[in-house]
Amino acid sequence: MLKTLISIGLGGALGSMSRYLISFFLTRWLVMAFPFATFGINVVGSLLIGLLFGLAERGYLVMHDWRMFLTVGFCGGFTTFSTFSLENLILLRDGDYFGFLIYAIGSLILGLLAVWAGYWLVK
Repeated sequence: MLKTLISIGLGGALGSMSRYLISFFLTRWLVMAFPFATFGINVVGSLLIGLLFGLAERGYLVMHDWRMFLTVGFCGGFTTFSTFSLENLILLRDGDYFGFLIYAIGSLILGLLAVWAGYWLVK
């Protein structure tokens, strides 16, 4: 159990640091009110977790600790649902209802499609 917790913690740390660095650089290049960095990270993270899920089902990702490191740890730290929720609240608070609809619905639909695509690519 301790080994699994350490795997998840290390994966989460790497995922969180990756998310921060990507957001940091993207917000320097894309100066816009729309939270493109979080949006893109959530879609890419969804694709990645779909790929990992598919690999695990096919028997390519057999070791439990590696699965936990990559899915619960890295993908959990990399994707940003709490940040996503806060950014949606800010869009609503600022009266950007169109941005809110695009961001919330787009994240849900593209996130689901990305998980499915990752899973399908491995199948």
